[in-house]
Amino acid sequence: MPKLKTKSSVKKRFKITATGKVLAGPGNKRHGLINRPQKMKRQNRRHQTLTPQDAITVKQWAPYGLG
Repeated sequence: MPKLKTKSSVKKRFKITATGKVLAGPGNKRHGLINRPQKMKRQNRRHQTLTPQDAITVKQWAPYGLG
């Protein structure tokens, strides 16, 4: 059985915690920030936990983990 490749974009965009949760950086933080409410910009500072359904997809793209 050949080795599976990890998607390069997943290595850059996600982190997998020790408990198996998947963290993703916030969106809507690149440009046009003057048009966004201050509350939105404040809440998007930290990484966010993906839903279990999305986490399954990301883990399939990174079959051997990201570390």
